[in-house]
Amino acid sequence: MAVRVSDPHAPGCQNRFVGICIQRGGQGLRAWFVLRNVIDDQGVEIMYEMYNPTIQAIEVLKLEKRLDDSLVYLRDALDEYSTFDFDMQPTSHAVDTAVPVNPLKVKLRPRPWRERYERQNLQGVEDLGLPERFYARAAKLATPWEKYDIMKQYRNSIVEEDQEEIYQDVHKKQVDIEKKRVQKRRQQKLESRR
Repeated sequence: MAVRVSDPHAPGCQNRFVGICIQRGGQGLRAWFVLRNVIDDQGVEIMYEMYNPTIQAIEVLKLEKRLDDSLVYLRDALDEYSTFDFDMQPTSHAVDTAVPVNPLKVKLRPRPWRERYERQNLQGVEDLGLPERFYARAAKLATPWEKYDIMKQYRNSIVEEDQEEIYQDVHKKQVDIEKKRVQKRRQQKLESRR
């Protein structure tokens, strides 16, 4: 994407930034997006508010989907995946065709990373090369509430015969309650007619 913003300190009173959209958020008038580009071996990210009055133009240079919705892992990826030429020309896209999916898998730099990517279900990242214990811990932390779920533990531990007996007892009580409700409604209708 390319965003042109009015800037009184820039030559020509305009500033143009080209980058890949790594994140979107907000909604309505508070919608925003983040563009990233690597300039002189330095990662640069700019967050733009969608309805900022200083924005003169937002131009889509290359329309494509990625395997993940959020591309914040590009911060920890090699620079080649976030480097774009400022003179990049827009590529045309046919109106009636679907948006193409870029199947590119990004290679991350060695750890440490800004986030625990093994705990996220990322499709656009190559194998992280971590020991199996990291993935086991991530799977355990994916559902932390399960160790407090008493009903799940109870369902896993009860035998089938006991379960059938409980279900029959519960069903019998439900039928009795429903009969009482029907009788009460009939009485109310009779009393209202009098």
